[in-house]
Amino acid sequence: MNFDVLLWDVDGTLLDFLAAEKAAMKSLFAEFGLGECSDAMVARYSEINKRYWEALERGEMTKPQILVGRFAEFFRGEGIDPALAAPFNERYQLSLGDTVVYCDASYELVASLRGRLRQYAVSNGTVVAQTKKLAASGFDRLLDGVFLSEELGYEKPAPEFFDAVFAGIGPADRRRTLIIGDSLTSDIAGGVRAGIRSCWYNPGGAPHRGEARADYEIRDLNEILGII
Repeated sequence: MNFDVLLWDVDGTLLDFLAAEKAAMKSLFAEFGLGECSDAMVARYSEINKRYWEALERGEMTKPQILVGRFAEFFRGEGIDPALAAPFNERYQLSLGDTVVYCDASYELVASLRGRLRQYAVSNGTVVAQTKKLAASGFDRLLDGVFLSEELGYEKPAPEFFDAVFAGIGPADRRRTLIIGDSLTSDIAGGVRAGIRSCWYNPGGAPHRGEARADYEIRDLNEILGII
């Protein structure tokens, strides 16, 4: 094998985040009595959400600021009272774990590699949301460990995030470590800064943007088997 350690991103890589996001938004609009949340509304929120997370990665905002701020901006645009942003976000963190959709049979893939090399989840998602998702999906029982930015004190792509990961997993050769993720700005940029190999999971064939260059690019997670 070319690698001894795999670092898996969670949202958009192991699990279909957009499916969970859509289900959570529609469910909570009903719960909060806000009427129907159309697919177009979900798409508008998703764009705002992406922009806020990228601001977090650049160190321009804190996690609490982005979690509530994204909903406040979205609600203002939709004519909804932005004062609902905080309680809505609190329920949203839990609701995200109610819908589990695997990307490319990721569960079977991770299970097939268990014991052959070490595998860890590395995520900027909240502890509340990720703990529930990983438990519901079964990944918490398959993976050798989970590293969440809220607990480490640093967000991907900060080198300190990965320093904390390596401190947590024990002896590991960074040259034989691979991070797999769907975000160029978080996973791939983080891999570059940490001095480890990176694999961009790009199922939709999106064009490359930004300076971070992945060592590998795949459309299907099972292509990892030909890399490791």
